Amino acid sequence: MTTPPHPLASQLAVNVLDAHSLLAAFGVLGVGVVMFAETGLLIGFFLPGDSLLFTAGLLCTGSSGQSLRLSLPALLVAAAVGALAGSQTGYLLGRKAGGALLARSGSARLHEGARRAEELLERYGHAKAIVLARFVPVVRTVLNPLAGALGVPVRTFTVWQVAGGLVWSLGLTLAGYALGSSIPNVDRYLLPIIALIVVVSLIPLAAELLRSRRAARES
Repeated sequence: MTTPPHPLASQLAVNVLDAHSLLAAFGVLGVGVVMFAETGLLIGFFLPGDSLLFTAGLLCTGSSGQSLRLSLPALLVAAAVGALAGSQTGYLLGRKAGGALLARSGSARLHEGARRAEELLERYGHAKAIVLARFVPVVRTVLNPLAGALGVPVRTFTVWQVAGGLVWSLGLTLAGYALGSSIPNVDRYLLPIIALIVVVSLIPLAAELLRSRRAARES
């Protein structure tokens, strides 16, 4: 007779790059932790923030054919708290440690994200850059400590990271919930839908780039 795996062993075997695996192992609590790690700790830059939020929202409907069903109110709270607390923590770490944390990393992807984050801050100013960065993977991780290291005022950073964080975290979660509620067996199309969500999340940044280029040509 085969002995069923211990629940702790199942959690330790979780695939952190797979949204379904994370949610099956940790549920709503996992969403909050991942949001915090992705936005507040440089080591979390690889975590699947966009797909996790969308998939979690989908699982709140109970229409995806999965045995797992999450509570929408609890999920919204966990997503928002994790995203906002993570960004603020990243900012404070940046103020304390400067660029030392980033300099220690050997990840080319992380350094590329830092370069793009610095370009956003220089090109669009603090408010727009902080909001837009929420919708760009990796950039939303490194912009927070970078803003702290570059001396972005605390009040400015806090106001705009809260605004951007709520739109991003709650928006993607509710998008997953709305789609799961309206389309039967939507889980069959989950991968292309997630890809579309990632593309759509980049629209604000793309629109701002086009607007800036048009304004530069006209000036």
